[in-house]
Amino acid sequence: MNHAIADACEADLPGILAIYNDAVEFTTAIWNETLVNLANRRAWLAERTAAGFPVLVARDAAGEVLGYASYGAWRPHDGYKHTVEHSVYVRADQRGQGLGPVLMQALIERARSAELHVMVGAIESENTASIRLHQRLGFVTSGQMPQVGRKFGRWLDLTFMQLILDARE
Repeated sequence: MNHAIADACEADLPGILAIYNDAVEFTTAIWNETLVNLANRRAWLAERTAAGFPVLVARDAAGEVLGYASYGAWRPHDGYKHTVEHSVYVRADQRGQGLGPVLMQALIERARSAELHVMVGAIESENTASIRLHQRLGFVTSGQMPQVGRKFGRWLDLTFMQLILDARE
């Protein structure tokens, strides 16, 4: 696979938008049923950037966005400032080709460089591919929440996974 990982920029937003809306429309990766527009993704990127959080993209040789990953505040209170929640999305035609782990590893390195302590993932419990990916990267299951969401006419269970990023006491 020929790709480059980089910080997202304005030119990446149409690709990010297409991946996001595909996940909304066809998967349980995002528990939202409303498609968003380019202005929404532009505001999201600006918000992440202003907060000092990375948005990474994987681009092919032609500059097309193949996937993206980011993290943001897990909870808004000061006591949680060393913990972030991440997300990673890969374009439908690129899934299963190893891009998810590459994006995740780059994101984990950014979190470690930022001296964060814990990265949390919230995964729909039937998404076994994502759960296995997280396990391979060292994440452990820290919680299961049955029927906390609903999409496509059914209740969804949530699996929390976390990775301790450093050995700080």
